[in-house]
Amino acid sequence: MKLAASPAQDQLQAFQDALESFRAGGLTAHALSDLARGQSALLAALPEKFSEVLHQLMDRLESSALFSEESCSFSQRDLIDSLQMWADEASLRISGSASV
Repeated sequence: MKLAASPAQDQLQAFQDALESFRAGGLTAHALSDLARGQSALLAALPEKFSEVLHQLMDRLESSALFSEESCSFSQRDLIDSLQMWADEASLRISGSASV
């Protein structure tokens, strides 16, 4: 029998889906940022540092979207990679707390 996902797990999946959509060009940086910042159950289930890091990454991603080319200050590709690492670490934390 499959257990129902927690609200935090559901929100993490929504974030990961949105990140993939952004990567594919189907979502704007602003829309991804709005979604990420609105994941209250996910952010509440994680240590406070996760919120700080996510907000910093979102700020940088929104700034990078102002440039049509890779800028010296912000590489959008690097930011996407960092967001994926954030999501992977968040998944480990959420999975770990779900099994405790």
